[in-house]
Amino acid sequence: MNIIGIGIDLADVERVRHLLEKYPRFVERCFTPHEREYAFRYARPERRLAARFAGKEAVMKSLGTGWRRIRWQDVEITGGGKPTVRLFGTAARRAEMLGVTSFEVTITHTDREAMVFAIALGEH
Repeated sequence: MNIIGIGIDLADVERVRHLLEKYPRFVERCFTPHEREYAFRYARPERRLAARFAGKEAVMKSLGTGWRRIRWQDVEITGGGKPTVRLFGTAARRAEMLGVTSFEVTITHTDREAMVFAIALGEH
């Protein structure tokens, strides 16, 4: 297994909370149903959503692109236990083109920030 790409991202929890309040469609536009269901089980969903947001960015970076080329919902970061990545649409096609077969992801967050590191792995 070889490293195809790496990515890291940091998200501000307060900024995500503000986006949730000001733009109700932000959640539907950026997060999959699974991600929303997971985050809203908690009293402060903005913490989990910030972590998922940073995760999406980190994965996109590990694929050598950014959010302008991949839809937010084309990357899903699972919650509960070890985080895993599911790809759809453009993200899945990009991963296939690069030979990415799996990801390693680590998430950490405080009340203020969420950070995610992603490694795209493959046989190339």
